Amino acid sequence: MAELLIVRHGQASFGAENYDDLSDLGRQQSRALGDTLRALDWVPDRMITGSLMRQKQTLEEMGFDGDAEEHAGWNEYDFHDLLNSRYGGVAPDDVITDRKTHFRALRETLTEWQQGGIASAGESWLTFCDRVERARQAAVSDRLERVLVVSSGGAIARLVADSLSLPNDQMIALNLQIKNTSTSRFVFSKEKFFLHEFNSVPHFHNAERAALMTYS
Repeated sequence: MAELLIVRHGQASFGAENYDDLSDLGRQQSRALGDTLRALDWVPDRMITGSLMRQKQTLEEMGFDGDAEEHAGWNEYDFHDLLNSRYGGVAPDDVITDRKTHFRALRETLTEWQQGGIASAGESWLTFCDRVERARQAAVSDRLERVLVVSSGGAIARLVADSLSLPNDQMIALNLQIKNTSTSRFVFSKEKFFLHEFNSVPHFHNAERAALMTYS
Protein backbone atom coordinates (compact mmCIF):
# COMPACT_ATOMS: atom_id res chain seq x y z
CA MET A 1 0.00 0.00 0.00
CA ALA A 2 1.05 3.60 -0.55
CA GLU A 3 2.11 5.94 2.27
CA LEU A 4 0.91 9.39 3.24
CA LEU A 5 3.43 10.98 5.61
CA ILE A 6 2.09 14.12 7.28
CA VAL A 7 4.55 16.42 9.06
CA ARG A 8 3.61 19.08 11.53
CA HIS A 9 5.54 22.25 10.77
CA GLY A 10 8.60 23.25 12.79
CA GLN A 11 8.37 25.57 15.77
CA ALA A 12 6.79 28.88 14.80
CA SER A 13 7.42 32.25 16.48
CA PHE A 14 5.08 32.09 19.48
CA GLY A 15 4.23 35.53 20.90
CA ALA A 16 5.97 37.38 18.05
CA GLU A 17 4.31 39.89 15.75
CA ASN A 18 4.54 37.36 12.92
CA TYR A 19 3.71 33.96 14.39
CA ASP A 20 3.67 32.39 10.92
CA ASP A 21 7.44 32.27 10.60
CA LEU A 22 9.73 29.48 11.72
CA SER A 23 11.97 30.17 14.66
CA ASP A 24 15.65 29.29 14.38
CA LEU A 25 14.87 26.16 16.37
CA GLY A 26 12.04 25.33 13.97
CA ARG A 27 14.48 25.45 11.07
CA GLN A 28 16.89 23.13 12.89
CA GLN A 29 14.04 20.70 13.57
CA SER A 30 13.04 20.68 9.91
CA ARG A 31 16.59 20.06 8.68
CA ALA A 32 16.99 17.21 11.17
CA LEU A 33 13.81 15.54 9.91
CA GLY A 34 14.84 15.86 6.28
CA ASP A 35 18.26 14.37 7.02
CA THR A 36 16.70 11.46 8.91
CA LEU A 37 14.18 10.62 6.19
CA ARG A 38 16.92 10.58 3.55
CA ALA A 39 19.08 8.38 5.78
CA LEU A 40 16.14 5.97 5.92
CA ASP A 41 15.90 6.15 2.11
CA TRP A 42 12.45 7.73 2.37
CA VAL A 43 12.15 10.22 -0.48
CA PRO A 44 8.70 11.51 -1.52
CA ASP A 45 7.14 11.07 -4.94
CA ARG A 46 4.83 14.03 -4.29
CA MET A 47 5.01 16.97 -1.87
CA ILE A 48 2.14 19.16 -0.64
CA THR A 49 1.89 21.99 1.87
CA GLY A 50 -0.86 24.26 3.06
CA SER A 51 -0.60 27.94 2.19
CA LEU A 52 0.96 28.99 5.50
CA MET A 53 4.52 30.33 5.58
CA ARG A 54 5.62 28.06 8.43
CA GLN A 55 4.52 24.99 6.49
CA LYS A 56 6.34 26.04 3.33
CA GLN A 57 9.47 26.97 5.26
CA THR A 58 9.47 23.58 6.97
CA LEU A 59 9.44 21.76 3.65
CA GLU A 60 12.11 24.05 2.25
CA GLU A 61 14.39 23.37 5.22
CA MET A 62 13.82 19.63 4.87
CA GLY A 63 15.78 19.91 1.64
CA PHE A 64 14.04 17.61 -0.82
CA ASP A 65 14.38 18.28 -4.52
CA GLY A 66 11.32 19.10 -6.63
CA ASP A 67 8.35 21.41 -6.53
CA ALA A 68 5.58 21.25 -3.96
CA GLU A 69 1.88 21.65 -4.49
CA GLU A 70 -0.25 23.92 -2.31
CA HIS A 71 -3.62 22.98 -0.84
CA ALA A 72 -5.10 25.36 1.72
CA GLY A 73 -7.13 22.51 3.19
CA TRP A 74 -4.00 21.54 5.12
CA ASN A 75 -3.91 24.90 6.93
CA GLU A 76 -4.40 25.17 10.66
CA TYR A 77 -7.68 26.46 12.03
CA ASP A 78 -7.27 30.18 12.71
CA PHE A 79 -6.72 30.05 16.46
CA HIS A 80 -6.16 33.80 16.70
CA ASP A 81 -9.58 34.38 15.13
CA LEU A 82 -11.21 31.77 17.36
CA LEU A 83 -9.72 33.24 20.53
CA ASN A 84 -10.51 36.82 19.58
CA SER A 85 -14.07 35.86 18.61
CA ARG A 86 -14.63 34.01 21.86
CA TYR A 87 -13.54 37.04 23.87
CA GLY A 88 -15.79 39.47 22.03
CA GLY A 89 -13.32 40.74 19.45
CA VAL A 90 -9.94 40.95 21.21
CA ALA A 91 -8.44 38.23 23.39
CA PRO A 92 -6.65 39.31 26.60
CA ASP A 93 -2.91 39.81 26.19
CA ASP A 94 -1.96 36.84 28.35
CA VAL A 95 -4.11 34.52 26.24
CA ILE A 96 -1.88 35.39 23.29
CA THR A 97 1.53 35.71 24.94
CA ASP A 98 1.57 33.36 27.98
CA ARG A 99 1.89 29.70 26.95
CA LYS A 100 0.07 28.16 29.92
CA THR A 101 -2.83 30.62 29.71
CA HIS A 102 -2.92 30.34 25.92
CA PHE A 103 -3.27 26.57 25.80
CA ARG A 104 -5.84 26.44 28.60
CA ALA A 105 -7.94 29.02 26.75
CA LEU A 106 -7.40 27.26 23.44
CA ARG A 107 -8.63 23.94 24.83
CA GLU A 108 -11.79 25.60 26.15
CA THR A 109 -12.29 27.52 22.92
CA LEU A 110 -11.96 24.44 20.72
CA THR A 111 -14.53 22.60 22.82
CA GLU A 112 -17.00 25.44 22.45
CA TRP A 113 -16.28 25.69 18.71
CA GLN A 114 -16.85 21.95 18.17
CA GLN A 115 -20.20 22.23 19.92
CA GLY A 116 -21.40 24.88 17.47
CA GLY A 117 -20.42 27.93 19.49
CA ILE A 118 -18.37 31.00 18.52
CA ALA A 119 -20.66 31.82 15.61
CA SER A 120 -18.70 34.98 14.78
CA ALA A 121 -15.56 32.97 13.90
CA GLY A 122 -14.51 33.05 10.26
CA GLU A 123 -14.67 29.26 9.93
CA SER A 124 -17.10 26.84 11.54
CA TRP A 125 -16.06 23.48 12.95
CA LEU A 126 -17.97 21.64 10.21
CA THR A 127 -16.30 23.71 7.50
CA PHE A 128 -12.89 22.94 9.00
CA CYS A 129 -13.63 19.20 9.04
CA ASP A 130 -14.84 19.30 5.45
CA ARG A 131 -11.76 21.06 4.10
CA VAL A 132 -9.37 18.68 5.87
CA GLU A 133 -11.19 15.73 4.37
CA ARG A 134 -11.09 17.28 0.90
CA ALA A 135 -7.35 17.87 1.31
CA ARG A 136 -6.89 14.22 2.30
CA GLN A 137 -8.81 13.01 -0.73
CA ALA A 138 -6.73 15.19 -3.05
CA ALA A 139 -3.47 13.94 -1.50
CA VAL A 140 -4.27 10.27 -2.08
CA SER A 141 -5.85 10.70 -5.52
CA ASP A 142 -2.74 9.80 -7.53
CA ARG A 143 -1.19 6.33 -7.72
CA LEU A 144 2.07 7.29 -6.02
CA GLU A 145 3.96 5.33 -3.39
CA ARG A 146 5.10 8.12 -1.08
CA VAL A 147 3.21 11.35 -0.52
CA LEU A 148 4.65 13.97 1.85
CA VAL A 149 2.40 16.66 3.35
CA VAL A 150 3.46 19.49 5.67
CA SER A 151 0.48 20.63 7.70
CA SER A 152 -0.42 21.76 11.23
CA GLY A 153 -1.48 20.16 14.50
CA GLY A 154 -5.21 20.75 14.22
CA ALA A 155 -5.53 19.33 10.72
CA ILE A 156 -3.39 16.31 11.61
CA ALA A 157 -5.35 15.64 14.81
CA ARG A 158 -8.62 15.89 12.92
CA LEU A 159 -7.45 13.38 10.33
CA VAL A 160 -6.18 10.96 12.98
CA ALA A 161 -9.39 11.23 15.01
CA ASP A 162 -11.52 10.71 11.91
CA SER A 163 -9.52 7.68 10.78
CA LEU A 164 -10.07 6.07 14.21
CA SER A 165 -13.68 7.27 14.63
CA LEU A 166 -12.76 9.11 17.84
CA PRO A 167 -15.00 11.69 19.56
CA ASN A 168 -14.25 15.39 19.22
CA ASP A 169 -12.76 15.78 22.68
CA GLN A 170 -10.12 13.23 21.77
CA MET A 171 -9.22 15.27 18.72
CA ILE A 172 -8.35 18.16 21.06
CA ALA A 173 -6.20 15.87 23.22
CA LEU A 174 -4.36 14.66 20.13
CA ASN A 175 -3.94 18.20 18.82
CA LEU A 176 -2.23 19.51 21.95
CA GLN A 177 0.35 16.71 22.11
CA ILE A 178 1.60 16.81 18.52
CA LYS A 179 5.29 17.69 18.45
CA ASN A 180 6.88 20.11 16.02
CA THR A 181 8.13 18.25 12.91
CA SER A 182 6.63 14.99 14.13
CA THR A 183 5.38 12.60 11.46
CA SER A 184 2.06 10.79 11.28
CA ARG A 185 1.97 8.00 8.73
CA PHE A 186 -1.09 6.64 6.95
CA VAL A 187 -1.24 3.78 4.46
CA PHE A 188 -3.80 3.81 1.70
CA SER A 189 -5.12 2.21 -1.44
CA LYS A 190 -8.03 3.11 -3.66
CA GLU A 191 -10.52 1.72 -1.14
CA LYS A 192 -8.65 1.85 2.19
CA PHE A 193 -7.06 4.43 4.48
CA PHE A 194 -5.44 3.51 7.81
CA LEU A 195 -3.40 5.22 10.51
CA HIS A 196 -0.06 3.42 10.76
CA GLU A 197 2.01 5.72 13.04
CA PHE A 198 1.27 8.87 15.04
CA ASN A 199 3.43 11.76 16.30
CA SER A 200 6.76 10.06 15.61
CA VAL A 201 10.07 11.91 16.02
CA PRO A 202 12.88 9.53 14.97
CA HIS A 203 15.08 12.56 14.25
CA PHE A 204 15.14 13.43 17.97
CA HIS A 205 15.97 9.93 19.22
CA ASN A 206 19.55 10.64 20.16
CA ALA A 207 21.23 12.69 22.88
CA GLU A 208 22.45 15.36 20.49
CA ARG A 209 19.03 16.21 19.06
CA ALA A 210 16.72 15.44 21.98
CA ALA A 211 16.85 19.07 23.13
CA LEU A 212 15.37 20.20 19.80
CA MET A 213 11.93 18.73 20.61
CA THR A 214 9.07 21.19 21.20
CA TYR A 215 5.27 21.12 21.21
CA SER A 216 4.51 24.70 20.17
